Amino acid sequence: MNPALFKQVSEVEWRVKPFGKMRVPAVIYADQALIRDMDDKVFEQLTNVATLPGIVQAAYAMPDAHWGYGFPIGGVAAFDADEGGVVSAGGVGFDISCGVRTLHTGLRSADILPLKERLADRLFAHIPAGLGSTGPLRLSPHEMDAMLRCGARWAVEHGYGSEADLDRIEEHGCMAGAEPGQVSEQAKRRQRDEIGTLGSGNHYLELQEIVEIYDTKAADRFRLRQDEVVVSIHCGSRGLGHQIGSEFLKQMVIAAPGHGIELPDRELACAPIQSALGQAYLGAMRAAVNCALANRQVITHLARQVFSDIVPGTRLDLIYDVSHNTCKQEPHTVDGRTRRLYVHRKGATRAFGPGHPALPGDLRDIGQPVLIGGSMGTASYILVGTETGATRAFSSACHGAGRAMSRHQATRQWHGRALVDELASRGILIRSPSLRGVAEEAPGAYKDVSAVVEAADRAGLARKVARLKPLVCIKG
Repeated sequence: MNPALFKQVSEVEWRVKPFGKMRVPAVIYADQALIRDMDDKVFEQLTNVATLPGIVQAAYAMPDAHWGYGFPIGGVAAFDADEGGVVSAGGVGFDISCGVRTLHTGLRSADILPLKERLADRLFAHIPAGLGSTGPLRLSPHEMDAMLRCGARWAVEHGYGSEADLDRIEEHGCMAGAEPGQVSEQAKRRQRDEIGTLGSGNHYLELQEIVEIYDTKAADRFRLRQDEVVVSIHCGSRGLGHQIGSEFLKQMVIAAPGHGIELPDRELACAPIQSALGQAYLGAMRAAVNCALANRQVITHLARQVFSDIVPGTRLDLIYDVSHNTCKQEPHTVDGRTRRLYVHRKGATRAFGPGHPALPGDLRDIGQPVLIGGSMGTASYILVGTETGATRAFSSACHGAGRAMSRHQATRQWHGRALVDELASRGILIRSPSLRGVAEEAPGAYKDVSAVVEAADRAGLARKVARLKPLVCIKG
């Protein structure tokens, strides 16, 4: 993408003045090299988002931004319901509440080394992964609705974890306002036996070594120590979330003209927040958020079982769990006035700074852990939310490296077996049901995650705390 399309505000902030039907500016946080590597559709999609009714302040893109459905992935936009603001299914995405949770093991890399093969094999055997994978649970209609209403809290109540886990999950593990009745029977059927599964695509469970600490104060608070090993889980709401996104996008496209909404792109289908359709979507989306939280909670339980068997006494305490694809109502100060806004984050992570009341009490003075996933053979990062982030993209940060090429392009350039062997030679064990899936997720198909994180840090979106390298990756 040509940086000349933007006015450069700083080394890592680029802005487009409103033109045409744009209601607000468009802003990208990235350095020039990242801008150049972005596809041209990012500019088109971001400026289109800026035309939507009720949008507040600006349409934002994170340093990992790339082309998506409707909104760019890495897109952030907030809407005011009292000013005709809209909710967009394309602004949330299909994998609703896809996210990352990271857990302590308390083990050093030297402790893990002789157990790597056993852990890799047992985790792969115990945690279902891949397209169409099914899990240990088969939910009745009653249990399905209870899970959709209560999220990770439902899982804990059924023995999958403890109350201590809930304090380290956004929304304390249960997003209020979920309406299982707004979720179609088809979506529920797709999810009936998928709880506790990774799914496919870029989802994974990784054992990661902490190799560098940047912020000792935050690292101490998060209990991160160099050379220790953590477990990170990246997955979402599986088929249920995808079904909800597909169904409501179709309804929103049909309903838009009746609400006087002129769409620059039908993929930006949306509905007024206060409309019946807008409220129905929010109820279904919140249920999908809870589905993803329950899913990650059950997978956590399965991982704990494996570690308990192989390394008795290992606890796997939860550091934090963050979601990427959501729309959440939050208070934000705009032009000196606090407003309740509906913040869409698509491929973006909430990054609340110190003092935010939504944070657990023992983290409130330091800020929220921000978990940035890598791409199978590359680093992951843990950051922390900042005070300045509240004035930049509604306390949001990047969520990962961001794709640099399509999955089809990746399979033309890499072969799964060769990738598995090459990563093994670097000490990274890959376990996956699909070698094609491994090729699609080749590290080279993604942007440089270190450059993305550095841009987020310099922009004040979040501050670097620790860098992690993969040891074992269970790939969906």
